[in-house]
Formats: sequence, structure tokens, C-alpha cells
Amino acid sequence: MKIKNAGIIGVGTYIPEKIMTNFDFEKIVETTDEWIRTRTGVEERRFASPDQATSDLCIKAAEQALLSAKIKIEDIDMILVATCTPDFQIPSTACIVQKKMGALNAGALDINAACSGFIYGLTLANGLIKSSIYKNILVIGAETLSRVLDMEDRNTCILFGDGAAAVVVSQVESGYGILSTYLGADGDLGEALTIKAGGTRNPITSERIENREQFLSMKGQEVFKFAVKALPNATLQAINMAEISPEDINLVIPHQANVRIIDAASKKLGIPIEKFYMNLNKVGNTSAASIGLALGEALEKGMIKKGENVVLTGFGAGLTYGSLVMKWSY
Repeated sequence: MKIKNAGIIGVGTYIPEKIMTNFDFEKIVETTDEWIRTRTGVEERRFASPDQATSDLCIKAAEQALLSAKIKIEDIDMILVATCTPDFQIPSTACIVQKKMGALNAGALDINAACSGFIYGLTLANGLIKSSIYKNILVIGAETLSRVLDMEDRNTCILFGDGAAAVVVSQVESGYGILSTYLGADGDLGEALTIKAGGTRNPITSERIENREQFLSMKGQEVFKFAVKALPNATLQAINMAEISPEDINLVIPHQANVRIIDAASKKLGIPIEKFYMNLNKVGNTSAASIGLALGEALEKGMIKKGENVVLTGFGAGLTYGSLVMKWSY
């Protein structure tokens, strides 16, 4: 059987209207605009409105992706939603999206790899299309992290925002599309980034709510140390698997977590920082939506041309990490 090439044929993005600036956070916690900017690179982020859940953000981005790909929702065989902030524990957010969009012919699955989820989703889509199981897969990365932020914790609440990005993955012409993917995880560091209450290990109780365990907590230094190693290492693995060199890369779309992490990755890989696309100053860390949002923005600016080599790379809770190399197909 001839192996098919899978690639992205359409991209869509969505960010909520409400802007939260660093100056807004100065009124909430003990922090300053200068402190946030110099340590993270974030200047503002978007928060979903009270009537918006993750599935609503998904649908906005997915509708754009379908228009971009010039296909109908009926043509989608599978919906993969990468998120760590689902609408509910049950049903999956992917099933909610499937229902609301009328994707009658599609299976549906959530992926929880946090900030790496978009790359995990693309990797699954790549395998499903290459093996001829499906033809058109909708991969969505979306988060409403504003609902799980502890607004009393100045070390975490300033970092994150809400948003969604969607892509249609289909068969593309030979020599184009996804050239390689590399995924990894280090469960030993799982407690470095967690929401402690709400699962079967620690169900919600009044005591846990009083201890604010229903909110996101992070050991910043541990995550930073992990990221500055994992991001370049995973990227290099994917580049080697694609049988190209760092010099062949036209653009890197990294997870938008921290400008210092991205700068460290640039230096370790020997890829100029100018080739790393960043929009974290405007959207903050949107976890599973992060890479897709940056990809969509880079496309809108005409920064990606057909035949160019693009790297997607990220790390997230779990702790997880992954990288993917594509030869852009349109």
C-alpha cells in the first residue's frame, strides 16, 4: 500500500473579545506591568465571556478552518479536541463540538496533553490519514484557562489566556505535509503543573475549595528548567527524523509560554530568533490553543509559503512535550 502524505489544508483561529492587560492585573494582585513584561513577555491576554465555554471557542475556530480548507462539516471524519479545560468531564468537548456543528459523519475524541495537545492531535491525525482510516480530520486546540486561574496567585494568573485554533488535516501531494513528529512525556514531573482537586483522586470538597485546590498551580522554576531542555531537544529530534538540518527551517512556531524559554531554545538549536514566531505579548499562554493561534497569525501575515519547512514545538502539563516538522502544502 502506498503511504499517503498528510498535511494541513485549512486553518482557523478565535480569541475572545475581552482584553486583560498587565495594568488590569496590577489592580488584582501585587504585580506590575514591567515585572510581567520583563519576565514573561506578556502584555495582554484574552478572557472568555461568562457565557462562553471551551466548545464555543472551538466552533468559532473550526468554522474558519473549514472555510479555509473549502470543505463542509459533513466531509469531516474525525474531530480531535486538545484541551485541559473541557466543558465537562463527561461528555467530551469533542462530542459537544460534533453535535453543535452537525458533524454527523465524524468520530470525536478529547486529548489532554495541555500545551502539547495540539502537536499530539496533529500526530494522531497524521497517522490516521497515512493509514487510510480517515480522509479529513478536524484538529482543534482550545482553552478557557481563565476559569481555572487562582486570581490570588500572582505567579500563575498573569500568564494565561483563552482562545482556540483549528486545522483541517487531509491528504496532500507527495513530498509535502507532515514530515516527522516526535512526542514525549516525563510523568515524574507531573506535580509541577496541576489542578489538584476535581478528579477521582481528590473529588471536590468544601475543604479543597477552601484550600483553592480547584485552581491551576505551578512550580514555575521546575517547569522552566524542564522547558529549556525539552523544547530544543524535541525540536532537534523531529528535524533529524525529517532528514533535514536546522539551517533548512524557515519558521519555528513554538508554544507561547515565555519569551525567555523561546530565546533559550533559539540559542541551543542555532536557529536565529528571527525565525521564531511569537505572539505571546498579545495573547499570553493559551495552552493547547497556543501553537495553532501563532500558526494562524503567521499565515495571515504571509510569513509561510508553499514548500517552506515549518516546525511546531511545545511542552506542557504532564509534563509533556513534542515537535513536528511540515513542508507547507499551500
